[in-house]
Amino acid sequence: MEKVIERIILLSRWIMAPFYLGLVIALAVLLYKFGVELFHFVTHATQFDESDTILGILALVDLTFTGSLVIIVIFSGYENFVAKIDGSGHAAWPEWMTKVDFAGLKQKLLASIVAISAIALLKAFMNLDRGVDEKQLMWLVIIHVVFVLSGVVLAWTDRLSEKAH
Repeated sequence: MEKVIERIILLSRWIMAPFYLGLVIALAVLLYKFGVELFHFVTHATQFDESDTILGILALVDLTFTGSLVIIVIFSGYENFVAKIDGSGHAAWPEWMTKVDFAGLKQKLLASIVAISAIALLKAFMNLDRGVDEKQLMWLVIIHVVFVLSGVVLAWTDRLSEKAH
């Protein structure tokens, strides 16, 4: 009976595979949004002042960071929770994709979230002269600080656990 239960539990990890495939589809949607944003940015570039240009670039960077975050989740999550990926037959295979453990995944995710939060905050600061709501700006700063502090605490606890081993 124990072997049957263990086999079922081991096979249950494959339930996560459709989640990662769903994230691949979400990445395609994000690519579409990036293309729309890029098209709008390029076709209206002559009408933009310096601030609008910077905001347009930040929007593209934000979408790029989000895409990178999704890639990290897909590869690291699949590798850590479903099955090992054999990258040996692919010359252009990034080394990190098969070397990120769960602690590294958490750190990369939080670093990406901090970067995305920083871009949102920077966009809000760039819009100060356009009447950005001060309460919204305050909450963006608070949320960003919470993300940064969470990243520091996570890195610190991971370092402490490494020293304990």
